[in-house]
Amino acid sequence: MFQTGKIARRALLGLALAGTLTVTQAGAEPRVLRVCASPDNLPFSNQREEGFENRIAQLIAEEMNASLSYTWHPQRRGFIRRTLKARLCDLVMGVPSSFEMVLPTRPYYASSYVFVTAKDRHLGLRSFDDPVLRTLRIGLHAIGDDGANPPPAHALARRNITANIRGYTMWDVDAAENPQARIIDAVASGEIDVAIVWGPLAGYFAKNRDLLVEPVSPSIEPPNLPFVYAISMGVRHEDAALKREVDSILERRRDDIDRILEEYGLPRVQIPGRAGPS
Repeated sequence: MFQTGKIARRALLGLALAGTLTVTQAGAEPRVLRVCASPDNLPFSNQREEGFENRIAQLIAEEMNASLSYTWHPQRRGFIRRTLKARLCDLVMGVPSSFEMVLPTRPYYASSYVFVTAKDRHLGLRSFDDPVLRTLRIGLHAIGDDGANPPPAHALARRNITANIRGYTMWDVDAAENPQARIIDAVASGEIDVAIVWGPLAGYFAKNRDLLVEPVSPSIEPPNLPFVYAISMGVRHEDAALKREVDSILERRRDDIDRILEEYGLPRVQIPGRAGPS
């Protein structure tokens, strides 16, 4: 999710991202789909192009009869300003559909924050109001250098659940690979009892482990604290033609995109206005 950091910033600061795409076409020159993305942000993207957003970007490029190239940039505060708005690329992937800094495409999936627990604990967590949360060691992602907290941190704080929370960094402070997965490793090892994290990240790193991934409920805590987000790509506001082209591809290749998301273990929820999940 860019993703967890992105979603948290979107909820709190109007920021959230996953990657950036750019398309250039000049006369008879070969078309190039230029992508700006985070170099180490699985399951979304990495420099080895192993993320699901790398896969979907390749699919879009093929549909455009374009080659694909990347500009790598860490997804931190200012990502959009330094990439899309700096015209290093023309299309970003993995933004919340309500993200105002870009012109969003139609959503290509929706997901939720989730509880991650060990299956053999049988905790049955679904709600922030479950009284057992007060007795558990709870892991949350520490989003980064801007002090933003993810939505679950606010939900817990509203219930005065703060003393039993541990923060796990999202970023590569010690150059470790996939630092965003440490929180899932902590659940698997018993270091914490439950992690509350953005669904795509949890689904990918919990896959093939003896862990349970369950969406939190409700999807929106009144008056306006969402835990479910529809995810789109985004272009600059003046690039409406590119948006229409990407929208058409997303609809035409919907089944292929769904298969990619399924392969990466993304827990998905229904997109508003669409009949099924994803």
